[in-house]
Amino acid sequence: MKLSRQFTVFGSAIFCVVVFSLYLMLDHIDHSKNPNGERIQNGQLGILQDKIDHLERLLAENNEIIGNIRDSVINLRETVKDGKMFPEGNMSQGDLELLPPAPALLPIHSEDCQFTARTYSKAADGVQMLDVYDLLSFDNLDGGVWKQGFDISYKDNEWDNEPLQVFVVPHSHNDPGWLKTFDDYYRDQTQHILNNMVVKLHEDSRRKMIWSEISYFSKWWDNIDEQKRDAVRRLIESGQLEVATGGWVMPDEANTHYFALIDQLVEGHQWLERNLGVKPKTGWAVDPFGHTPTQAYLLRQAGLSNMLIQRVHYSVKKHFASQKTLEFFWRQNWDQDSSSDILCHMMPFYSYDVPHTCGPDPKICCQFDFKRLPGGRISCPWRIPPQAITDINVQERAQTLLDQYRKKSKLFRTNVLLAPLGDDFRYTEAVEWDQQFENYQKLFDYMNSHPELHVQAQFGTISDYFEALRKSTGMDPVGINVGQLALPVLSGDFFTYADRDDHYWSGYFTSRPFYKRLDRVLESHLRAAEVLYSLTLANIQKYGQPNDYPAVDNYKLLTEARRNLGLFQHHDAITGTGKDWVVVDYGTRLFHSILNVKRVIVSSAHWLVLKDKQTYFHDPSNPFLQMVSVHIQARMSMVTVYVTTPKVRVLNALGHVVRAQVSAMWNDASHTAADLSFVAQAAPLGLSVYQLMEGMEPRTEAAKYMFLQDGRQISINAAPVHIENPHLKLSISTLIHLGMTLKCSNVSCLQKMRLKEDDSEHLVKVEFVLYGTTSNKDKSGAYLFLPDKEATIYSPSQPPVVRVTKGPLFSEVTTTFMHITHTLRLYNIQGVEGQSVEICNTVDIRGETNREIAMRITSDLNSKDRFFTDLNGYQLQPRKTMAKLPLQANFYPMTSMVYLQDSSARLSLLTAQSLGAASLKSGQLEVIMDRRLNQDDNRGLGQGVLDNKITANSFRLLLEKRSSAEEETAPYSYPSILSHMSYMYLNHPLISMAVNQRSDNPSLTPYSPLSASFPCDMHLVNLRAIQSKVWGGPSEQAALILHRKGFDCGFSNRNTGLLCTTTRGKIHLEKLLTDLKVKSITPVSLSLMHTHNSDADPQEISLKPMEIRTYRLQLS
Repeated sequence: MKLSRQFTVFGSAIFCVVVFSLYLMLDHIDHSKNPNGERIQNGQLGILQDKIDHLERLLAENNEIIGNIRDSVINLRETVKDGKMFPEGNMSQGDLELLPPAPALLPIHSEDCQFTARTYSKAADGVQMLDVYDLLSFDNLDGGVWKQGFDISYKDNEWDNEPLQVFVVPHSHNDPGWLKTFDDYYRDQTQHILNNMVVKLHEDSRRKMIWSEISYFSKWWDNIDEQKRDAVRRLIESGQLEVATGGWVMPDEANTHYFALIDQLVEGHQWLERNLGVKPKTGWAVDPFGHTPTQAYLLRQAGLSNMLIQRVHYSVKKHFASQKTLEFFWRQNWDQDSSSDILCHMMPFYSYDVPHTCGPDPKICCQFDFKRLPGGRISCPWRIPPQAITDINVQERAQTLLDQYRKKSKLFRTNVLLAPLGDDFRYTEAVEWDQQFENYQKLFDYMNSHPELHVQAQFGTISDYFEALRKSTGMDPVGINVGQLALPVLSGDFFTYADRDDHYWSGYFTSRPFYKRLDRVLESHLRAAEVLYSLTLANIQKYGQPNDYPAVDNYKLLTEARRNLGLFQHHDAITGTGKDWVVVDYGTRLFHSILNVKRVIVSSAHWLVLKDKQTYFHDPSNPFLQMVSVHIQARMSMVTVYVTTPKVRVLNALGHVVRAQVSAMWNDASHTAADLSFVAQAAPLGLSVYQLMEGMEPRTEAAKYMFLQDGRQISINAAPVHIENPHLKLSISTLIHLGMTLKCSNVSCLQKMRLKEDDSEHLVKVEFVLYGTTSNKDKSGAYLFLPDKEATIYSPSQPPVVRVTKGPLFSEVTTTFMHITHTLRLYNIQGVEGQSVEICNTVDIRGETNREIAMRITSDLNSKDRFFTDLNGYQLQPRKTMAKLPLQANFYPMTSMVYLQDSSARLSLLTAQSLGAASLKSGQLEVIMDRRLNQDDNRGLGQGVLDNKITANSFRLLLEKRSSAEEETAPYSYPSILSHMSYMYLNHPLISMAVNQRSDNPSLTPYSPLSASFPCDMHLVNLRAIQSKVWGGPSEQAALILHRKGFDCGFSNRNTGLLCTTTRGKIHLEKLLTDLKVKSITPVSLSLMHTHNSDADPQEISLKPMEIRTYRLQLS
């Protein structure tokens, strides 16, 4: 009773203080309006009346506070009496549960705005891809033997002073899944390639080979004996075998998020460090369908010096070849100096196969692919077969090949030439090793023994080539110091790729969207599991090891999930370009890993929220569950849980009743089940505990519904429906029309958005459109988007059903018609989630033929031909819609967001899955949501896309007022802080879990490892446990990966609800941690391969804008 009396007194004191403060405040407001103290007699009563009204409103709010205090006292009395849910000892920790009120204006340090506000100056020697696209005519002229290029000539004496140095680089491109599953390819092909490699490279020390996919290499390594492993180590030490890139896969670069790109790179590099002691120096990406500067940045941050790319638009290749800019330093658009530069080689011709790598004439190069010798399974399509090299033909054959080498070298600035020698799954059989290596060695021996030819030819690895290239240009042999810049600096990206004609590879930006969404779900869950697991291990060290926590089992589950996620980043997996059964294999792996990381989350959360750690028990068959937030900023977020009765009250950790909304479950046959939604508060990186109790509760309100439909009449012209919250008001047309196409395209759709902050209204119209495929021979397929014409408005034959939901926490309008269920939802929350419109489209086109369905958003913003899509969720790339290009060429990958803007406003669409996006007209955005295609598009897959699933696409639509306009010419752009946070809320929702309230349950306490939020612009990419070098479980260290986001300050920072500030990129980790200590922290390269020496305070972390950094961290 003593405790409850104290609380009653405390509550009364708060009430008195609040009321008195309110009166003083109102009085102050009154006087400040008229500083001279002059009163207008007639206005006095009005002022007094206003003051009383205002006071009454505030008193009503305070009655609510007092009600809360009363509830908490009653609940505390009960819990103290029986000692169950929140005992007295929880209170010190429990008050962390209720977050302090957010400031009305987000405090941004002025220095943190300078990075994005700087004026753009292009490097004098710079190549900017936006300018290249402006320059090119994309005319596709016939170039002769090099169809997409031009004739190349040379003089015989050009190499008299400096001989041509040729590096022939044998390689085998092994797709971890495409026409076969990963395991089937390994069984049938890859294991034989690697087994033969060990034998055949040892036969002659002049032979070389490169390998890149660690997913295959690690599987093979696990299946070979120690003798063979030693042989591999010797090949690596002698330089005969090189691991290039060293990621888990060769990832797609369009649909992949940078979290997963980093994760698969770390997984590969950590495996190499543990098993081979290898540190890759050069990136090798011959097959991804277009290339992103994000990958260049990540490789550079990982400590690689060089990289190679291949699939670039044929017109760009031709232009770069004519300018001799196929080798360049790739620099990030946002980089103010050369800190992000990486040396890059772009392959000049159509493909990475042998016919397209020795020189410009594929008919001749094919004659030097000795796997195609007569009698073999494959031959040359030009019908001139290779000849085995003999003493009789070696002179003619060597001169024919040298002619191709010389012509190819004319496209580059140095006398060092790269000639890859390989293709998909090459060198499977021992006979091919002999055919290629023996015949080429005879050619090399002839060339090298005839000084009058002025050539030095040999087998090499890709790093051998780059070392020779650097030496010839006076650069540092392997490092990043470039010496004299003999090569140009390039900025920008290489999307959208076309390999010939108007065949743009923009279809795969959307293909198999169900799996693209599943990928993002696993990313979010894996990140949550990694962070909680690392925190749990550190906590266990502090409290003493429980016998029961499954540290090793959990680490195995995490490792498997990392590898399954990594496998899916492969350029035939997340792209949606595999055979049906291969896609099912990927999907099964993703799904199992989501279930497994949930087990890690549950067992880790269980340990962290237990008040008495001695009561921890691990029972996999009966898991113990909570609610999780892995955000380094505190947040308030809507949580929806399934309940079996609508009569529920929600209590937070203090025992306060939390306002809740009960909504009907429209797809559930039972009449009692419902969705319960409430606003949960989560401390940074924290675990919150909420209690659901059965019983009537006035603060749990049921949503109200209204239905609109009439199929009998030609049209119903109902008044527009309005839904609103503290930030926004939406006007939604409910015009339903049959037979004729009206501007609302038969969809109950958004028409207008009003921003309450300045009461401005914008036209923002949502509709759906359809694309067919061309009638030409080549049609749309998994890779290609080849539409028949501009999109047609979606006009279903049946009128839709419109359901309007209004409730205290959210309101929504759901329109259900034949192929789409479209929901617009507004959260009634002050803060991030209340500032945007949530859009969910559930798409089902399983009955269609050659159809693609897109969402079109039309606004009154005067964006002209410019819009912005992100690259890998890491950076924004300005785009220009070009009339000289076909429609499909103006679609770009959207991994996290697309936006358009004019001088006064910006309209952003944030996405929870990668899709293709465009802005085909000023003020308009278009996103392709699903594609169903009945034929192959002749890129090797051999099937259409007919395995469509019912797919839910989720988005947030954010309208923001601009106070300062960036330069139209700048090749960079940045989201606002609000946009960054909205994206995080969408892609990393709170993970809610339930625990049965039994009488013997141990007491729980919210977990809050940080004393304050991280800075607003700082993102925790991962806190990833590192495997022990001694055994298979975790070490005591974790990789702390942080990203400081660039943000545009030219947007309103009012009412964001955020409890963070910016700190010029500085964090003092020790001061932020509440109960853990930093035992050691060491700056390392991105994938932990290299340790950086630093004179700075090891406890203070400092990041530049846009920088991603990794630290080797040990907590205790």
